[in-house]
Amino acid sequence: MAVAALAERFPIEAPDGKQIRFVPPRRDGLAYECRIRDTGEVETRPGNWHDFFNVLVWLTFPRTKLAISARHVQAMRPAGAVRGSERDALTHFDECGIVVLSSQPELLDLLRAFQWKPLFVERRTEVVRAMRFFVFGHATYESLLSPFRGLTAKAILYGIDESWLRLAMDVQLAAVDTWLAADFGRGLFAHPRDFQPLPLLGIPGVTADNEAPSYYDDTWHFRPGRQRT
Repeated sequence: MAVAALAERFPIEAPDGKQIRFVPPRRDGLAYECRIRDTGEVETRPGNWHDFFNVLVWLTFPRTKLAISARHVQAMRPAGAVRGSERDALTHFDECGIVVLSSQPELLDLLRAFQWKPLFVERRTEVVRAMRFFVFGHATYESLLSPFRGLTAKAILYGIDESWLRLAMDVQLAAVDTWLAADFGRGLFAHPRDFQPLPLLGIPGVTADNEAPSYYDDTWHFRPGRQRT
């Protein structure tokens, strides 16, 4: 389905009433995020996988995309302000983000601690049953067309209750969109280190290779923890 048809079928309205529209790149010098704010237009290159996936993320997580865009514009003030860590963080998640949810807090703790084998091997059955992974970053979707060793996403983690896992997919996605938009809207995630690195090819089901426990012995791919500051 063409981008225009998708946008018409799933309309997005900004808080100020502007309709979000996906348009070819303009040459008037207006910054990408400022154009969204001023006109509701999202520049989208025809025939480009990166931008196509961006459209799909807009249609799936519209509130979050609007919140991230608004944060970018706010961080640009005053005009000519030097780009700082906040905009870097917003871009990292926008391009490479993933949301990880679990009804078992200890599984999220293992992820935070970079305990890849205990998480994905020893507790693999629980991961499949009690964790959910929703890719947000459009660059990550593009990378998954041809996955490569070391492919890593920037994760935001949420605890959920057991009943949430039984909700319909559209209800889950809407809930995630609401939580993310609220968190970005109140200024969370202002530094790239606020996100949890997650090697995507370690998630059960992403590649058949990770069915073998020895797959996680690759410490270049599945790196040990970092010191938080």
